[in-house]
Amino acid sequence: MLKAALPPGAQGKPIEVWFQDEARVGQQGTITRVWAKRGTRPRAPRDRRYTWAWLFGAACPARGVGAALVLPDVNAEATGLHLAEIGRRIAPGAHAVVLFDGAGWHRQGGRLVVPGNLTLLPLPPYAPELNSMENVWEYLRGNWLSHKVWDTYDAILDACCDAWNSFAQQPERLTSITNRSWANAVID
Repeated sequence: MLKAALPPGAQGKPIEVWFQDEARVGQQGTITRVWAKRGTRPRAPRDRRYTWAWLFGAACPARGVGAALVLPDVNAEATGLHLAEIGRRIAPGAHAVVLFDGAGWHRQGGRLVVPGNLTLLPLPPYAPELNSMENVWEYLRGNWLSHKVWDTYDAILDACCDAWNSFAQQPERLTSITNRSWANAVID
């Protein structure tokens, strides 16, 4: 099905399926579930300032590898930088199909530069559950990025980098969170 839509240079090459998304991380923070004694109401820190960074992440469940960047803005140029990072992580001689949502900065027109070793495939609108990176954000927030107050932008950057690097060093977990059996069917 998908093989017909691949560029001529990708025909006959191994195909990798990658999921891509962005998450905003900042001083407003994220409240997540925590264990607490029944009948108690645990306290959680909350900040009212508006400094944040964007964590661009992508994962290839079949290989257990990811690619991420932490950037100050989310736009076509930033997405192009992330696509270039994904392109560097693809196995030598392979071609990647990158599944992504329909955000305006993901459209190929205009300033978005797509490396030659990837093909972008948009997911259906209003279906965030199809993008397994949403589960990665939930995991990162639940384990590293919630219930925190960061004083500076650099502290936010450090927290994002630490969270992603800790996650990426666990290929089995990356695969278990991001694997979708239906995604393998798109390349058959």
